[in-house]
Amino acid sequence: MAENKDDADNVDVLASEEELERALCVLAGSDPENCSYSRGYVKRQAVFACNTCTPNAAEPAGVCLACANKCHDGHDIFELYTKRNFRCDCGNSKFGEFKCQLSPTKDVKNVKNHYNHNFNGCYCTCDRPYPDADDQENDEMIQCVICEDWFHTRHLGVSVGEPEELQEMVCEPCMNKAPFLWMYAAHFAVPLVISIDQSEEEGLEVDVEGGAQQEEETQSRQSGEQEPSTSAEHTEQEDDAKKTSPCKRTHDEMTSSSSTTMTMACRLTELQVQGLERARQGAVFWPYSWRTKLCTCTSCKRAYVAADVQFLMDQSDTILAYENRGLDEPFGQHPLMALTNSMNRAQQLEVIYGFNELTTSITAFLDQCVAEGKTVTVEAVHEFFEELRARKRRRTNAGYQ
Repeated sequence: MAENKDDADNVDVLASEEELERALCVLAGSDPENCSYSRGYVKRQAVFACNTCTPNAAEPAGVCLACANKCHDGHDIFELYTKRNFRCDCGNSKFGEFKCQLSPTKDVKNVKNHYNHNFNGCYCTCDRPYPDADDQENDEMIQCVICEDWFHTRHLGVSVGEPEELQEMVCEPCMNKAPFLWMYAAHFAVPLVISIDQSEEEGLEVDVEGGAQQEEETQSRQSGEQEPSTSAEHTEQEDDAKKTSPCKRTHDEMTSSSSTTMTMACRLTELQVQGLERARQGAVFWPYSWRTKLCTCTSCKRAYVAADVQFLMDQSDTILAYENRGLDEPFGQHPLMALTNSMNRAQQLEVIYGFNELTTSITAFLDQCVAEGKTVTVEAVHEFFEELRARKRRRTNAGYQ
């Protein structure tokens, strides 16, 4: 039994380390020292809201990582994870007399920013805070990749599968906002979770897929039946037709070829011909590769722009791509490597010792969480790094005394 308990503890430690690593990856793509305002509408960055400066009754606003650390130190801050195409609001007209310490000259408003109730600390269709002290259910929250709101799994309108299947999710309102996505969902989305007592419905689903395959085979056979004969008689008839009306024949061939090329060029049209359908209700879960399946013909591109989802064509827009960049460039790694290249041996050793101390502190932090049965939350990570900063300040102040 002791061995099983040790194994369970090891799994908990690994899960906690991965959770902490992911939390750090969110911060890895953001500059902790310089306001991101000068970079314009950043493709994706960590965003925070200050309940002290912009409470619920005020106009929603978001600030970058550096402003959260510097300008709003000690304020009631809550993390919004990441937002796409967002520009830091810190110190603009939404903050009244409060000015940004890092970039005091800013436009009155960032008109291209998109806000939702997350900026007021509320989430999901239930419009509740997170964590919610009044919620007795231990329910996971998942972010929609289009509207970027967070939803309880029980409020998605669909049964949720195993955690490994919870990849990219699009909520039902966003699916209806871009209705062409339902056709892609029928072919490429994670299958709906169907209970055992719904075997009859499962049979219907199989019949639909089989019908589509049979339809393809039928079309293939019909296409084969329409192939021109290779007999001498047919060849003579064909030659006569070309002689009597060469221009018309050429025009017909060109028109037919052009039409076929246009049809085949649109992947969405190809999927529509296959006739597969999916119930248009509930959230949809997608494998991480689903965006590569989207058609990028001119007509479809216009549809993405009209629905304001053109970012779906960008593979680097995904949260996974953002986090992977953080994994490749861990929090603080780039500044560390840039600094050590210009340092002497003694300075390099000091930095290495400091990095080792950080690693040891993180391990001790995770071990303590496991020992106390605590879940590693974003708030706990922030407290951990605040303690590290306080420890550093105490050492620095002691050095000058």
